[in-house]
Amino acid sequence: MSEIHKFLFDGLPVRGVLVRLTDAWTEILQRRASAGKTGAYPEPVLNLLGEMVAAATLMQANIKFNGALILQIFGDGPVKLAVAEVQPDFGLRATATVIGDIAPQASLSELVNVGNEGKCAITLDPRSRLPGQQPYQGVVPLFGDQREKIEDLSKVLEHYMLQSEQLDTTLVLAADDKVAAGLLIQRLPMQGAGNLGGSAATQHNEDQIGVNEDYQRIAILASSLKREELLTLDVETILRRLFWEEALTRFEPLAGDAGPRFACSCSRERVSRMILGLGQDEAQSILAERGEVEVGCEFCGAQYRFDAIDVAQIFRKAGDVPPASSEVQ
Repeated sequence: MSEIHKFLFDGLPVRGVLVRLTDAWTEILQRRASAGKTGAYPEPVLNLLGEMVAAATLMQANIKFNGALILQIFGDGPVKLAVAEVQPDFGLRATATVIGDIAPQASLSELVNVGNEGKCAITLDPRSRLPGQQPYQGVVPLFGDQREKIEDLSKVLEHYMLQSEQLDTTLVLAADDKVAAGLLIQRLPMQGAGNLGGSAATQHNEDQIGVNEDYQRIAILASSLKREELLTLDVETILRRLFWEEALTRFEPLAGDAGPRFACSCSRERVSRMILGLGQDEAQSILAERGEVEVGCEFCGAQYRFDAIDVAQIFRKAGDVPPASSEVQ
């Protein structure tokens, strides 16, 4: 069963989250493998997407955001886009668009960053937006300060979180065809809630970046976790092996209905809005060519079909209402 474990290091400004996705992850893979037009992911794509799902789940659990957290990687390689989305109740889904051949041991740059133009984007989309409110999005490149290509997703996300939150973060990620897992260790603001109170507290927090000894010690321990250990060992064993000298406060694990699970938000209604956004002329053109409008969800594989009568009803019901978002899923 997929699970999330959150913990604090007693008396230290450090917190942690450990996630193991089993059934939630394998359902994503099974749905992809059963899709006739695409088939199963090549192993390097599977590993990358699994790390993305684990990372997105870690970040959602860490920030407690009331909305969708969407992690995207896109660039100029054979993987044009990879997406992992996690809702506040930990319903999750993921997909990748592959348009070229994938080498058996392809690296991150070979998948999405061939010409060093690849990017990573994290979007926070509030569940209840205020009028005019737009989702927050942060984007970072897939290269370092010297434009050197970064080959580990964990390093890309550590850089993102240091920029966006001014907090040191250590990530360890791993995935195969059975498990997607991750460990996050993060330094807490030294002033807690007071960090929001003024520039002095904020400056004090920034002064701790890269120098807090407690965080540095724990980060070194976390970084010693090997890929195979993360994929094969249970949570209790991992925490005991890494932090046996540290006092931890553990929180109730999130699993089952309260934990991570596959969930897709696509629906016939949302696809209808997409068709409305295309416009009546475009919809009629598709009908004339194919006899129906067929839309498939890339996340769950559901197929939605609309004949001429269905399409006519969509535009008749819309009347003079402006087209809605063209979002499908």
